[in-house]
Amino acid sequence: MSSMEATYQEDAGIQKKRWMILIVLNLFTFMSTLDGSIVNIALPVLVRQMGLPVAQVEWVTTGYLMAICSVILFFGKLGDIAGKIRIFKLGMVIFTIGSLLCGFSHSLPLLIASRVVQAVGASMTMANSQGIVTDIFPSTERGKALGLIGTFVSLGSIAGPSLGGIIVSSMGWEYIFWVNVPIGILAIMLGWKVLPKDLVHIKSRIDLPGSLLFAVFVLSLFAGLLLGQQLGYGDYRILASLLAAAVTFIVFLIVELRSRQPLLQLTLFKNPLFSLSIFCAFLVFVSNFCFNIIAPFYAQNMLNMSPYGAGFLLMLYPICMVIVAPLSGALSDKIGSELLTFAGLMVMVIAQFGLARLHEGSAVVLVGIWIAMLGIGSGMFGSPNNSLIMSTVPRTQLGSAGSVNSLVRNVGMVVGITVATSILFQVMSSKAGYRVTGLVEGRPELFLSGMHVVFMTSSGICLLSALLTGWRLFSSRRAKSLGV
Repeated sequence: MSSMEATYQEDAGIQKKRWMILIVLNLFTFMSTLDGSIVNIALPVLVRQMGLPVAQVEWVTTGYLMAICSVILFFGKLGDIAGKIRIFKLGMVIFTIGSLLCGFSHSLPLLIASRVVQAVGASMTMANSQGIVTDIFPSTERGKALGLIGTFVSLGSIAGPSLGGIIVSSMGWEYIFWVNVPIGILAIMLGWKVLPKDLVHIKSRIDLPGSLLFAVFVLSLFAGLLLGQQLGYGDYRILASLLAAAVTFIVFLIVELRSRQPLLQLTLFKNPLFSLSIFCAFLVFVSNFCFNIIAPFYAQNMLNMSPYGAGFLLMLYPICMVIVAPLSGALSDKIGSELLTFAGLMVMVIAQFGLARLHEGSAVVLVGIWIAMLGIGSGMFGSPNNSLIMSTVPRTQLGSAGSVNSLVRNVGMVVGITVATSILFQVMSSKAGYRVTGLVEGRPELFLSGMHVVFMTSSGICLLSALLTGWRLFSSRRAKSLGV
């Protein structure tokens, strides 16, 4: 490891190109996270065009995220063994091919299969980008570079609905995938030119039992959660799937604790600051994806906005976030991260509570204010929390920490979608007096009552994260005052 760091940082040619390398990494970081959420705005269009219920079309989003979660730790480990840059390059090609196939997929099974191809490429880039930055950038600039990757991750995750709305309205849903192809080809050409060769390959074996167990755990957990919306959580097949997930996860932890070269470095979680920061990040992504999945339907079906208009309204979120995130990151270097993460979470709690008060005749300006506040709160929280996560990890485990961070983010997205749609359909069904798995024509009050409960829940999730962060802030201040 040390020889690799010395060589990369003593090579003047690589150091000259380091910011160009970061641009290539950020292009794919942005595209791969964007594709987790960009489909959300197209879901109402796909529902109409394919004549399928919302619960089935939702698999276009969740299938992608499930596939990433299943293999991201495997590709992080493979990057350490076969070379992070080699795996990243291969991931760029697979992701771009997957994007091309998605646009040509006009049946739901084919579209989901193409999304899985996309996801495999995305996970190869996600798992290794933070490790590449860590190896190439000197320690004086590493924090800034990792912070920029974190900003592009968050930006990609929440820019999807707004960008997607504009693309769907002006060109059609296929282009939300095809837009990746020219950008991907450009990034691949640039990547082949500027990315250096891998210098050191760690002599290690792939943890196949751990990899397979983790994939089975993710697939059985999310299949159980998502199919539960359609079949009901009392169905024996759903209960069996969730039980299989719990058993597989326990076996996975036992296997990892006994393994000499584990897939997941469980020692990372011995650090309470790391564990708390990761957990808070998970809660925020759950909360944000409750907003991401519900907001496009509210804007288009309740406010009667076109996908184009809805896209511009939802664009307030990423715009506010991209302005605030770098300022928040820079400020955290001066005053510390704890206070900023706490303040950001409190802004998000208020914004989510405001969204829960909206109705069919709400003024678009008021909706825009709450969305902008949510973006400001996310920007205040994201960069400082990423900095906290990476600063608590020893130098030798930065790669593992990076893939755990990416995994938690993607799991948070799937859980957020599941929580939001499960609550929405449950409330709508109880109000309607029969089982509902989609929008009911001429009954907007059903959707609104479900939406209110979803946003109150996501506000509560943010509040829990804020309380944990407040406790962390109080503990660190107390420790400093006592001179510990």
